[in-house]
Amino acid sequence: MLSITDLSIRLAGRLLIDQSSVQVTPGSRVGLVGRNGTGKSTLFKVIRGELAAEHGTVTLPPRWRVGSLAQEAPNGPESLITVVLKADLERDALLAEAEHATDPHRIAEIQTRLVDIDAHSAPARAAAILSGLGFSAADQLRPCAEFSGGWRMRVALAATLFAAPDLLLLDEPTNYLDLEGTLWLEDHLAHYPRTVIVISHDRDLLESSVDQILHLERGKLTLYKGTYSSFEEQRAARELLDAKAVKRQEAERARLQAFVDRFKAKASKARQAQSRVKMLERLKPITALVTEDVREISFPAPEKILSPPIIAVDNASVGYDPASPVLSRVTLRIDNDDRIALLGANGNGKSTLVKLLAGRLAPFSGKVTRADKLSIAYFAQHQLDELNEDASAYDHVRKLMGDAPEAKVRARAGAIGFSGKAADTKAGKLSGGEKARLLLGLATFFGPNMIILDEPTNHLDIDSRGALAEAINEFPGAVIMVSHDRYLIEACADRLWIVADRTVTNYDGDLDEYRRLVLSARNAEAPRERSAPSEKPQRPKSDNRGSLKKRIAEAESEIARVSEIIAKIDTALALPDIFTRDPKQAAQLSKARANAADALARAEEQWLEASAQFDEAAG
Repeated sequence: MLSITDLSIRLAGRLLIDQSSVQVTPGSRVGLVGRNGTGKSTLFKVIRGELAAEHGTVTLPPRWRVGSLAQEAPNGPESLITVVLKADLERDALLAEAEHATDPHRIAEIQTRLVDIDAHSAPARAAAILSGLGFSAADQLRPCAEFSGGWRMRVALAATLFAAPDLLLLDEPTNYLDLEGTLWLEDHLAHYPRTVIVISHDRDLLESSVDQILHLERGKLTLYKGTYSSFEEQRAARELLDAKAVKRQEAERARLQAFVDRFKAKASKARQAQSRVKMLERLKPITALVTEDVREISFPAPEKILSPPIIAVDNASVGYDPASPVLSRVTLRIDNDDRIALLGANGNGKSTLVKLLAGRLAPFSGKVTRADKLSIAYFAQHQLDELNEDASAYDHVRKLMGDAPEAKVRARAGAIGFSGKAADTKAGKLSGGEKARLLLGLATFFGPNMIILDEPTNHLDIDSRGALAEAINEFPGAVIMVSHDRYLIEACADRLWIVADRTVTNYDGDLDEYRRLVLSARNAEAPRERSAPSEKPQRPKSDNRGSLKKRIAEAESEIARVSEIIAKIDTALALPDIFTRDPKQAAQLSKARANAADALARAEEQWLEASAQFDEAAG
């Protein structure tokens, strides 16, 4: 059990958690929620022992392993599957020792323990996790160094999940995922067999993957049973009760104070008045649950509504190399009030499509027709890094308003969420959510006819995501969304487009159907091969043959390794008195040999499959 007792945490002079206690029972799946900056990530650091608490204790069972997502993405020449397999430190150490062990008794102990931890099925489990997070079988054999930072963070997540710690701590794990990866992770966490605490602002993850909500607000931790919707209901009821209690207490205080004020000067009533003064002192104030107002998000309306369609694409192909376009045969139409969400795994071309729509990429062939005077606002997460860190929100707005009076500039800065002193805070000191708000305000500053939002929710808390959904629904122009946030899509989108198989198609189902489609595909024994996670053209055949050669070599290495283990077990089983002297050890060795034989058969099957594919590619 994770026990937090009378815990107080102070960071940089600010009290984040104030004398809070909570207990998390083994096997619980807990969503840790609260506004940005309240101390959720800091609490994780204290649980991991990386930061000392000011007061109180955090205790864990002595043998519990605590796992969390690495701060830095893995890198280097090792393949993805190798990186993930090495996350199981015990298995890695046992396998290394097994290669050199000669003592029959130690060989038996090693092989028995490998059986206990299901070590021989580890490659299949690791591959399933990588597949669920969007890596094809070919991707899994590629070196880490070939992938971008976002994809390598997925590898770090896969390694953390594969290690299956007794306490799994995840801090915003969906920030590196597309919608498809998020749907798989939701399902995986819902079936996680040990204790998990996840910090997330994703409503659907908190609704489908956890059974308790740990709420951090105003320095206090409160544990609620149930999913996020149940938490909202319980919290609303508690707010109502507390508000009534505060009202009753205020009435009682007023009554006692009135008596004191009226009779404190009368000698005959002095004792009663003094008694009521003491009652007032003992009447501890009830702390009402104050709902922190969420700053709204709004998008200026376009000056003129254009005649539909505002964009029409006819049989276009687009990409980065005319010889191998990312998307082909693209035919679509966008009208004034469309709300369109783009579905499809990262690397399938969603960003390429929005660049085509925004006019940042020209088609190789086909035709793109835009309405006259069409204005498009484009928001993407990578643009956060393009803000001038030394300039304030006021400075950024001033740059767009030329010689406008200061009062108008400040009014406009306030309209996008930066009023008063907040307008003068340098961008470098803003939180991720504040930067996102600023960038949204700047991108839509002049009232566009269409807004393109590429992962707009990554740094927004739950309430701010709700404000964004309201802003999208109130905006009179068209909106194109790329998001892993299912809540945002369901709240706003009225059309779904799938970007896959090098083209764009309309999807008539809803997100529940799409979720079932994604999970069935990613949980299949032989996931469908996809292109590498890049919007660059597919590699030529020679590169595919190189990948197959690597698979063949790895399978051969595995065959040799397992064959050596079998030989050592056979040596131990050949001892003349082992079955009479130690029948239990002999039974364990026999079981270990059977498991090793199964592993050998799987490795040989992989070798045959890769060899056949290689011969086919060569022919």
